[in-house]
Amino acid sequence: MRLNLRQLQIFCAIHDTGSTTAAAALVALSQSATSAALNELEQSLETRLFDRVGKRLVLNDNGRALLPQARQMLDMARHIESDLRPAAASPRRYLRIGASSTIGNYVLPRLVRRLRDAMPNLRLEVRIGNSREIASLVAGFQLDAGLIEAPCHEAQLNAEPWLVDELLLVAGADHPLAQQAEVGLGALSRAEWLLREPGSGTREEVEHLLLRHLHDLGEMHEVGSSEAIKNTLVQGIGVSCLSRWVVGDMLDDGRLRVLATELPPLTRRFFMLRHQDKFVSAALESFWRLCQGFAH
Repeated sequence: MRLNLRQLQIFCAIHDTGSTTAAAALVALSQSATSAALNELEQSLETRLFDRVGKRLVLNDNGRALLPQARQMLDMARHIESDLRPAAASPRRYLRIGASSTIGNYVLPRLVRRLRDAMPNLRLEVRIGNSREIASLVAGFQLDAGLIEAPCHEAQLNAEPWLVDELLLVAGADHPLAQQAEVGLGALSRAEWLLREPGSGTREEVEHLLLRHLHDLGEMHEVGSSEAIKNTLVQGIGVSCLSRWVVGDMLDDGRLRVLATELPPLTRRFFMLRHQDKFVSAALESFWRLCQGFAH
């Protein structure tokens, strides 16, 4: 067998950085040695893995097919080294977790505290993004597990329903709609809405839940984070639909108010993700069970 893990590591590094020069710094080799390793890999597979676009190397179809398999093999090798070395030589375990923004900012810190209590030698890497980004990274074996705010559309992932989240229609305390005893559906449709970007789990669920009742949302503005949305709402600008996790503090101190409407309660599920072919290390198993037993 001519294929080896070092070649796969270099292949992934070239994909991540876009050039053999940058990849060489990442894997602590010379540029010539990095280029030679890529050439050896392509020769052993008898195919090109990258298109040469100017000075950049861009994955072609063959490279895209190899990438998740290469990451999976490197991931398994890393866990074997971590799990089988004597404790004195390898005192730490490693875990890479991704979370969509609401979970990452408000739920994950509580989980991390409990995980660190249970596994004090754990080295944890956390990636925050929108739900679509996190699912994609888990699918590519770049993350061991993910926590997202919307159903998953990646066929190769196991998505386990997790927490039930309450979504609230909110506005600043001085907004005209916040002064009304009940806001009609027509007024909601005509309101100025602040919503997350496409790909956000909150955006996907808000549209799914609201449009069945309102049919249309008139004026919409996309804002890249829930934190930015709620701080804009406080200024009396617009209305939004956000998780209770996000707005709880501002509801408590009166800066935001829940709009009284005839809509039924709006809820969604959070989901736990891992690849169906993922090697389940001791650290990942501990994290998974901790999530399953987690309550507010």
